[in-house]
Amino acid sequence: MQDLFSSQQDKGYQPLAARMRPVDISEYVGQTHLLGDGKSLSQVVNRGALHSMILWGPPGVGKTTLANLLSNTSDAHFINLSAVMSGVKDIRAAVEEARQVKAQSGRDSVLFVDEVHRFNKSQQDAFLPFVEDGTFIFIGATTENPAFELNNALMSRARVYVLKSLQEGDLLALLARTLEDKKRGLGELNLTVSDKVAKLLVQAADGDARRLLNLLELASDLAHDQGGELSAEMLAEVLQTSPKRYDKGGDIFYDQISAFHKSVRGSDPNAALYWMARMLDSGCEPLYIARRILAIASEDIGNADPRALELATNAWLAFERLGPAEGNRAIAHAAVYCACAPKSNAIHMAFNAAMALVRSEPGYEVPDHLRNAPTSLAKDMGHGADYRYAHNEENAFAAGECYLPPELEGLELYQPSHRGLEGKIADKLATLQQLNADSPTKRYK
Repeated sequence: MQDLFSSQQDKGYQPLAARMRPVDISEYVGQTHLLGDGKSLSQVVNRGALHSMILWGPPGVGKTTLANLLSNTSDAHFINLSAVMSGVKDIRAAVEEARQVKAQSGRDSVLFVDEVHRFNKSQQDAFLPFVEDGTFIFIGATTENPAFELNNALMSRARVYVLKSLQEGDLLALLARTLEDKKRGLGELNLTVSDKVAKLLVQAADGDARRLLNLLELASDLAHDQGGELSAEMLAEVLQTSPKRYDKGGDIFYDQISAFHKSVRGSDPNAALYWMARMLDSGCEPLYIARRILAIASEDIGNADPRALELATNAWLAFERLGPAEGNRAIAHAAVYCACAPKSNAIHMAFNAAMALVRSEPGYEVPDHLRNAPTSLAKDMGHGADYRYAHNEENAFAAGECYLPPELEGLELYQPSHRGLEGKIADKLATLQQLNADSPTKRYK
């Protein structure tokens, strides 16, 4: 049976990323937190004792390669499935293949499932009995958080390993090896790549080895046609059609949105602009950011600066009228304002507390003095009786009046901070509270 890594047996075209796929664990770059001396997966390599696992990490960090190399070090038969292309029928076929290999040679089999999160829950359940009885060793690869995307039963039978984006040094080492390798890489082209261009290429790869090699392959065609030197201009031409890594709806998307929100909440306009630019540069819908700023204006700023909500709304409207170029600046304007504004989550906390209260308490009746009295019958029933019209009272405040059911008299949900305008609100509420306490005409005795 042909080894998946024996690429040289295939005389047809193979992308550079496929040709440079490591054939030995010594060629593997990155993930030293898993493969360094004494680390968890290095012990698996040394002992050749493989176990079921989930490899979780962003694209292009070597999940498929690592699974195959681990299989090779354990002398296991490798069966490859893609959740995008496969179904339960393919799972059954893989089970039968693993059984035949075991019967004929006694070898263990590794069933590798790429993008395992794309299998639904029932499809994931199909693996369980065969993981349990040792028909195969299961290795799943996912770019999504397995805690959200995978069955608990499958998670309990497989250890999760987190793979990280490749560091600059890892990618530079891979780039150098590719430029020198005359058999699988680009060594025969004798390309010249300056340190400056190499760094630009690595930055554009954004931690993704596959992206690095794909960009290099495209750029090498231009360089080969123009004397063999890869220039920054050639690289810029290639990058115009190569968007950066950004999985809308996936972990990277939510991580960057989270970083943006926390930067604004943490009053760091520089970080807020950085994450906003990162998302826009990678194709994020600008109005998604505008909606998040609008939420921040209420959740994290509130009455400390009520103008933030108005400015966030205006930024949204400005984008709809101006379009992306000028509209993006309006959204950036709102982001910086909100980052610099005084912060208070008092309204957010008060509203949550109010919702929790009404869900846990009985539905108290509206007190008679607060009821509507549109008819004579309602008035005869006492609706609106003894209601004190605030505008007729001194300072437009009916001291001693209560607007809650008697069972909740004295309830305080809103606890304003002393930051920004909310500090003045806190002072006013304290004054009103004292007037209520001193009033001889309290609603409920």
